[in-house]
Amino acid sequence: MIKCWDNQYVQAVISLWNREAVKDGYKEVTEKSFEDIFLANPYFDRENTFVLLESDQVIGFACGCTGEDLPYGQDAGYITCVVLSSEWNTNENYKKMLEALEHRFREVGKKQAEILFFNPMLLPWYIPNTPRHEHNNAPGVPVDSRLYEFLIQEGYRERARQCAMYLLLSFFTIPDDIKLKEERAAEEGYSVELFDADKHFGVENMLRGLNNSRWQQEIGQCTAAGIPVVIASLQGDVVGFAGPVIRQANGRGYFAGIGVHPDHEGHGLGSLLFFKLCEAFQQIGTEYMSLYTGSTNPAMRIYEKAGFKTVKSFSVMRREF
Repeated sequence: MIKCWDNQYVQAVISLWNREAVKDGYKEVTEKSFEDIFLANPYFDRENTFVLLESDQVIGFACGCTGEDLPYGQDAGYITCVVLSSEWNTNENYKKMLEALEHRFREVGKKQAEILFFNPMLLPWYIPNTPRHEHNNAPGVPVDSRLYEFLIQEGYRERARQCAMYLLLSFFTIPDDIKLKEERAAEEGYSVELFDADKHFGVENMLRGLNNSRWQQEIGQCTAAGIPVVIASLQGDVVGFAGPVIRQANGRGYFAGIGVHPDHEGHGLGSLLFFKLCEAFQQIGTEYMSLYTGSTNPAMRIYEKAGFKTVKSFSVMRREF
């Protein structure tokens, strides 16, 4: 029997998650983290969150979300997770939970289901073969999971594959050819360093040129508040950024992104910004960095040159109704 969410199921779902979801590498949840990820999330919808019961026992949990302000949000509902107890892990039960999510999406006028990194319900996962180092969000369905196999059978299309990459910063060094690239950029008047409000200007103009609302808000706030951000500048005028440079409590280096104003592309600033970002994290005692990128993204070469390795693959998926 499928039931919409009720808080009476919290403990049973936490127990299910910590037995089953962890098998796919997801981090365990506590009452607080379950509340933060799901129930307190502004996109939480109890009618888009389901438990599957057998003899009044919770054997499955599924959650989705919608939002007109999300990317593709006018047309798409986002699938956050589908978790089943191993002894009830059948296609029939997966189908019951998937149909419940899709029915809710249709009910609120959506035309498709999406599984991708824009989902505002962030599911942290452990990086394999590390001392419980973690990444803060799963950008799709793990390709080695039972759920991925089922979704393919049900007609979900893989739109892209995301490579999760990892670097232990104790092994990081800047290669000589990157140092030469920095020298050539300097000859053209460019410098790459931490933002300094006394010597740099033009952050707002640079961010407008990148046309990314999240970066405009976060990087703008960080530079205004004195939170470290690596920037590229031309005679003091900021033309690119990488950051912010924040060491999280778990030892991970958090950054929002890297961008170079279109008018200043072609000078190698993107790779310089990334290597300087890694160096800045290393200098403040950050243990590791993790990121994800599309498997066909040319930037993978930059990440690999810095020492990053692909540690897990996720599928970005869609089904049109």
